[in-house]
Amino acid sequence: MEKIIVNGPCRLEGEVTISGAKNAAVAILPATLLVAGKCHLENVPNISDIRAFVKILESLGSKIEYVSEHEMIIDNTNIHTTVAPYDLTSKFRASYYLLGALLSRFGNAQISLPGGCNIGARPIDQHIKAFETLGAEVEVKRGNVYATSKKLEASSIFFDVVTVGGTINAILAATLVPGTTTIENCAKEPHIVDVANFLNSVGASIKGAGTDVIKVTGVKSLKQTSSYAIIPDQIEAGTFMVAAAATKGDVLIKNCIPKHMEPISAKLEESGAEVIEYEDSIRVRMNKSPKAINIKTLPYPGFPTDMQPQFGTYLTLATGSSMIVESIWESRFQYTAELVKMGATISYHDRTAMFTGVKELYGSPVKAMDLRAGAAMIIAGLTAHGATEIYDIHHIERGYENIVDKFKALGANIEYEITND
Repeated sequence: MEKIIVNGPCRLEGEVTISGAKNAAVAILPATLLVAGKCHLENVPNISDIRAFVKILESLGSKIEYVSEHEMIIDNTNIHTTVAPYDLTSKFRASYYLLGALLSRFGNAQISLPGGCNIGARPIDQHIKAFETLGAEVEVKRGNVYATSKKLEASSIFFDVVTVGGTINAILAATLVPGTTTIENCAKEPHIVDVANFLNSVGASIKGAGTDVIKVTGVKSLKQTSSYAIIPDQIEAGTFMVAAAATKGDVLIKNCIPKHMEPISAKLEESGAEVIEYEDSIRVRMNKSPKAINIKTLPYPGFPTDMQPQFGTYLTLATGSSMIVESIWESRFQYTAELVKMGATISYHDRTAMFTGVKELYGSPVKAMDLRAGAAMIIAGLTAHGATEIYDIHHIERGYENIVDKFKALGANIEYEITND
């Protein structure tokens, strides 16, 4: 059994370098399937979701060469199947991007219903709507998704709700379709822009990424790319920003895009932290207890749901009562029960939680209920008195590269522990 042990309280101080964006990388890797040749990717995060995607691509016929830990060359010249292995695609959410890429290039695809963190109902109905609008036939049966088409045709896609995954899958599916496909009510997250930028770098024609309306003019084929660097991870950067403030620390977060961090920076400043922006880094300093604030999660450029648990943990030590409204995932507050074990005062109903600040938290055995909740438990352990043992850390490893070493370099008393239980 693996667990992370944090002995607190700790004050974080120093510099940390942010890895490539998980949410961009897990879309760009399957996007390379649209290229019947080689793609050279840099700043690829070394996380379990990426390692799983590498195995999936190899099972389809991709040849993957690691140039370094964060740099790879993917050769998709000889894809021999469009059926992705159930045991891998069922484990994480982003496997659904295989549908759009394989459907666009080969006219058919099969994957299992995607897995991932249990943070609420995560239907793929909008993805299916996009594929069907382009002329595909999609069937969900026996735990699998089957998509086929003799010929996809350009069309107008309108999403009933804003969907990040649906927006990316629609872009992937339309990239090789003749004519211009208009996608409306799109999500605007930075990793959507990154996927579009990658595809444009290999010859696609995608305009409007980062806005409500995206237009994809289909091309006959895509070319090999000399190199493309994935953007830094917005959520990893935000996690270290909150950890710095929560521990009354002073941390320089390097290799980030300050523009992407604005919703997080604004809430930290509202709570009393000092946030200093540079060209590609951010410094966070704090020397007092945070002030209570209110947060509502929203699609980008609103406050990201993936930062909600980290801020919830931070607000357990705020002066006064804070409220968080979760408008994206209905089960995102599962982590609060773990914080209560540590002495936090939290109540929630439906999608609203109240955090009444306490003087201190106490170390306790807790679980990483999902990826971002796991990061929140580390922050809780850094601020708590005594030892915090965090279990189910496979969730954390899905999205954070070398997180223990990075916190240790900032002065945290944190270790992995492996037992034979």
